[in-house]
Amino acid sequence: MVTNISTANQTDTVLRTEGLNIYYGNFLAVRDVWMDIPKNRVTAFIGPSGCGKSTLLRCYNRLNDLIESFRAEGKVFYYDENLYAPQVDPVEVRRKIGMVFQRPNPFPKSVYDNIAFGPRLNGYKGDMDELVERSLKQAALWDDVKDKLKQSGLSLSGGQQQRLCIARAIAVQPDVILMDEPCSALDPISTLQVEELIHELKQRYTVVIVTHNMQQASRVSDMTAFFNVQTSEKGGRTGYLVEYDRTEAIFQNPQQQATKEYVSGKFG
Repeated sequence: MVTNISTANQTDTVLRTEGLNIYYGNFLAVRDVWMDIPKNRVTAFIGPSGCGKSTLLRCYNRLNDLIESFRAEGKVFYYDENLYAPQVDPVEVRRKIGMVFQRPNPFPKSVYDNIAFGPRLNGYKGDMDELVERSLKQAALWDDVKDKLKQSGLSLSGGQQQRLCIARAIAVQPDVILMDEPCSALDPISTLQVEELIHELKQRYTVVIVTHNMQQASRVSDMTAFFNVQTSEKGGRTGYLVEYDRTEAIFQNPQQQATKEYVSGKFG
């Protein structure tokens, strides 16, 4: 089981895909992805709409399982554990590999109960007050809400709500945090705060972020993967990985012509 994995003495690769093909029914949405996600780094997925960035991201914590027509071929590893092996519990996968969504989605509960919900569900036996405070501090939100813990999470500003959702993900003590365009619904000031938070989070977590904003990818990530989309004669769109390298190399010295054209703004 995933919960039995010891991460203390593992390699620097946390997530790995080998020949991953993602289908919805008979439709091939993403093809033949080979990729290693390094530990305690921020990895960004960039590319035009429809290239499968979010679809791939959701494979890492098996959220696509909730879509009836979804099917994966190939392998997705968390350290040395194949996440799609029959004995692996998707719920345990999602505890190790958390997700922050595009739009802030606090529960209609107090700030405190938003953070405490997951640990309670998992049977946490420690000091809940301490865990809530620590999670909010790690999400750079404690000073904003320490006197509002009994107020609804929905009463916070958009940027605060997104940091609350990040704190909620942190509270269950994951190893990896996936972020699906976490700033797309935020104003510029809130976006900057979340970007600064992402920099801090990689000290403790491995972060994978999907973004349409190339400037954001260049600011926050250590590694960048560029995906493109191939359109069939019948109009089907299949995403594929074009190039994956250090962020500096992708933006300053890409090896593929399509990458050069995308990062220079010639298409998107």
